[in-house]
Amino acid sequence: MTALPRGATPGSSADDDQDAPAPDAPEAPDAAGAPTAPVGDGADAGGTPDAADTDGDTGADTEADGGGTEEEAPGAAAEGAAAEGAAGSGVSEAEAELAAQRELRARIEQRKAEKGGPIEAGAKLSGTAADLLAAVRAVESGGASGTAFFDSPAPAPRRPAPEPAAPARPAAPVEPARPARAAAPETVAAVRAVLAEGGAPESLAAGVAAVLGATAADALRDDPWQLLSVAGVRPEQADGFARALLGAECGPGDERRTVALVDWVLQRAALQGHTALEASAVRAALAERSVPEPDEAVQHAIAEGAVLVFHDGLDEDESAGDEERAEDTEPVPVLLGLDRYALAEESLADGLARLARTGPDTRWQDAPRTDLTRAVAGHGLVAHTGGEAARAEAVALAGAARELGLRAAVAAYTENGRRRLGPEAGAVTVAGLLAGTAGPGRDEDGALALDLLVVLDAPQLDVETAAMLVEALPDGCRLVLSGDPGVLWSAGAGRVFADVLAAGACPHVASRTPDPGPIGELVSGIGIGELNQVEAPGKEVVIVPVREPGEAVHRTVQLVADSIPRAIGVPADRTQVITVGHGGPAGTRALNAALKQRLNPGPGRFGGFDPGDRVAHAPAPGRTVPGTVLSADADGLHLDCEGERVLVPKDRVDTALRHGWALTAHQSVGMRWPAAVVVLPGDAAEALDRAWVHTAFGRGERHLSVVHGVDQALPRAVAEVLPRPRTTRLRGLLEALLATGED
Repeated sequence: MTALPRGATPGSSADDDQDAPAPDAPEAPDAAGAPTAPVGDGADAGGTPDAADTDGDTGADTEADGGGTEEEAPGAAAEGAAAEGAAGSGVSEAEAELAAQRELRARIEQRKAEKGGPIEAGAKLSGTAADLLAAVRAVESGGASGTAFFDSPAPAPRRPAPEPAAPARPAAPVEPARPARAAAPETVAAVRAVLAEGGAPESLAAGVAAVLGATAADALRDDPWQLLSVAGVRPEQADGFARALLGAECGPGDERRTVALVDWVLQRAALQGHTALEASAVRAALAERSVPEPDEAVQHAIAEGAVLVFHDGLDEDESAGDEERAEDTEPVPVLLGLDRYALAEESLADGLARLARTGPDTRWQDAPRTDLTRAVAGHGLVAHTGGEAARAEAVALAGAARELGLRAAVAAYTENGRRRLGPEAGAVTVAGLLAGTAGPGRDEDGALALDLLVVLDAPQLDVETAAMLVEALPDGCRLVLSGDPGVLWSAGAGRVFADVLAAGACPHVASRTPDPGPIGELVSGIGIGELNQVEAPGKEVVIVPVREPGEAVHRTVQLVADSIPRAIGVPADRTQVITVGHGGPAGTRALNAALKQRLNPGPGRFGGFDPGDRVAHAPAPGRTVPGTVLSADADGLHLDCEGERVLVPKDRVDTALRHGWALTAHQSVGMRWPAAVVVLPGDAAEALDRAWVHTAFGRGERHLSVVHGVDQALPRAVAEVLPRPRTTRLRGLLEALLATGED
């Protein structure tokens, strides 16, 4: 492997940028700013540790990522639907998306109730694990379920797809989704009084009321640790609140505390992408929080219905209690999970298996003979992998389907990705498709009126979003999941695309269309673990060496404001800066402060923002939409987000917006810009892995500058450091369903 050498600038002398930050350094890109606190400098505002500020593999990019991290404002998940609601008289896309999530969960619980029994994955437990499962079944048999939180009706029965000769049905009118319900003022006031009594910030009141409902004040007084159910609250803060309310009555082994901690541990794991955790990991986390009997605490949490237990991976004839089993056989771990993700994952597995078992469709017999059309003609579920250029193959497939008279849709994960396809593609966003604000709408049976759905950027699908998509597809519809398997995984829990590929659940068509140019060549090499030096006669790829974070900020500003516009012809507002995290001396905060000072100086009189500021807007957890501030009034900030006017209410500005000249790699995934500047200060070395580099380096269409201060950590990350694994159940569920032929 030939690594990108320190200081090597393709198309120019390697020494041009070696020395200091002169403003007129080479014709190739260069940058200004002031350093702030270093990465790992302790807690962020609101008590959030810098671990949540790094980009890593977790998807936990905080606030404007919508990643749902601890740094997210309390109640943000419940209030996320309101972020865009005032942009017009209709229901916003974010509101509709959250309403669709409520409907999906109601559907999942309805389907589980119809099965008439507990989750099959746990049917093979023995010993202690069997005791744990028995507790779960006892809770289930008592009627405990999550349906009380959702009031959407059960779905109508599915109808088979139309016969080939039948004309396409017009889409049924789509009713606007209901906005998220806000807590009553009297509920918020009662919660505020309890919070004040316990010495907790009264600003948490709206979030607590939204999560706990109309009886929130009484619930909080009876069980102060329910404060942990609000995003951003940490165990030590909840402990202090409980001591203030309960006095000597509470202790580290209080059952109310242990149940809340188990839930908190699993919620925190979900922010890192896990849909479940091994029971041993949960017990270890409880021990770190001074729980005296972690085993008993876990069993009590299961008995209370706070978590579900699974023991996947054993066949019926491989009972864990078989005394004749060889002593060196690896035991199958007991997994614990929240019902939210467990039910979504099982519903998704059921739906994917249903699609995978769909047989050939003769309507495709006259389609152009390509690998992709042949796979879709014979199978209801197809995986398609490739880089940026391969997207055209998936779009062409949808075009071929339309020429055959079939109803087809292409869904990109981001608005940026949708616009890059061009108007002729007729693409929509995944969020718009689910919300009913774009796409074909629903037929009279409640399913999407489609014969083919192509989902681009499939690695970004979390289990809940993927379950909603699959649940909405009618029988007979073809689903193509397309994307680059080398990029960062979803911001939400799960690794759907990777699990589908690993399970071998469907045909896999690998594109043979390479991404063009030096950037395409560089990123393709990174995907297989090689950081190659590429020829870039037009300065498509430039390496800018730096020695310390302050210099990295200076050089980045210089690149965006001067060098790239002059040498490459890309203006500053079309160049995107990407770095490893929000905190630290060269994180998004420091870079955005320096870039604002240079590109759009102002007092920040509207909550820290001025007209003309580039921003990253988080309309819902897990989503980032780039935009520009247009104006502000008594209602909030008015933005232009990819051509759409959006209003962010005043009470959401602090939590739903960041400045957006600099983003993290997780915020930028699924999007591209004419030019990208990737900032790698020396303290970023530990945060790098192959997927991060692959994602960040692939965000520039015409030009990539790398502000390089990590020395050999970069080639080492590409060659050796794979993304941190996620604990999920989808692969095992799919393999079991397809092996047995069960629905």
